[in-house]
Amino acid sequence: MKRRQAVASVSLLLTIVVITSIVVFVSAKTSAGLRRDKRPAPAGETALLNLLRTHEFLQRRQTEFFKGFQLTPTQYNVLRILRGAGADGATCSQAAERMIAADPDITRLLDRLEARNLIVRERRLPDRRVVVSRITEEGLDLLKTIEKPLRGFLGRTLGRLGSGRLAQLSEILESIRRS
Repeated sequence: MKRRQAVASVSLLLTIVVITSIVVFVSAKTSAGLRRDKRPAPAGETALLNLLRTHEFLQRRQTEFFKGFQLTPTQYNVLRILRGAGADGATCSQAAERMIAADPDITRLLDRLEARNLIVRERRLPDRRVVVSRITEEGLDLLKTIEKPLRGFLGRTLGRLGSGRLAQLSEILESIRRS
């Protein structure tokens, strides 16, 4: 019985050592990157990768934030667009033009917002094919509820950059989109 326990202990220790060694080896290779070429990446490639990683990081954080309000970032964007449209509202195509990220299924997105009474949709006369969406009081109230926590979220996420660096970052990103 003692021999079995000793063999089991040695076996467990060996397993831990082997797994630890593999994890250390794999993580060392991963942190070195998958580039076989040891030359530094061109500045444009490095910048693009950093932009993409930062986008993914911010997207995950933003999705988690809006989940607390039972919204997606895209739904929040549409509510803001409709608030900005005022009493005239916006058609599907007008809302789609103003969206940050294109959504191929904006009709279904509007359906979900309407089901929650955050927007209303009406057919426009004389062309009944045109549907206008408007934000409701409930939608406006939700946006007001989100305002203060959103400022806190933005402060925690971007605030440490300071207003000067944030303005500079915005200018750089806008110049990339203009090119």
